[in-house]
Amino acid sequence: MAKKEIYLAGGCFWGTEKFLKSLLGVEATEVGFANGNQEQVSYKEVCTGTTAHVEAVKVTYDNQVLPLEELLEAFLQTIDPTLENQQGNDKGTQYRTGIYSLASDFADQKELIAKVLENEQLKYQAKIVVENLPLNNYCSAEEYHQKYLDKNPGGYCHLNFNDLSSVIETQNKKSQTRLK
Repeated sequence: MAKKEIYLAGGCFWGTEKFLKSLLGVEATEVGFANGNQEQVSYKEVCTGTTAHVEAVKVTYDNQVLPLEELLEAFLQTIDPTLENQQGNDKGTQYRTGIYSLASDFADQKELIAKVLENEQLKYQAKIVVENLPLNNYCSAEEYHQKYLDKNPGGYCHLNFNDLSSVIETQNKKSQTRLK
């Protein structure tokens, strides 16, 4: 198994986490706050808009089952990559979209991520604003945020999982063939 780590920001981290953990090849997910101006923050502090943190999902995945390019292509189907600081009803800098690589992987991943974003740009007239940056810092969100939609099935989510079921199914079929 080739375990890798990437941090994805797609608006509210509750729905993004639920989507990502449904993909075959994703080994673990954790919600937290990335690339802000402090090492440790609380959700309450992030909501003030003064910490510059983004709600992000730490994704540990098996690159042999789910290559990064396919993981990102699936992720991009969950966001409007042309909206700045907004997804669904959520507005503010903590809801900006981004792809954040570990510093040790950034040199290798930056071009692949840029290529995926360039391909995605072909689908839109407006400019894509998804960040492609190294991870500067990350801290876990409070426990009540972890697997939130599993614990609160009727909880708020900006994603429509009925619409995304075909994305999940298609990607999981691709990953399934790699397991054989």
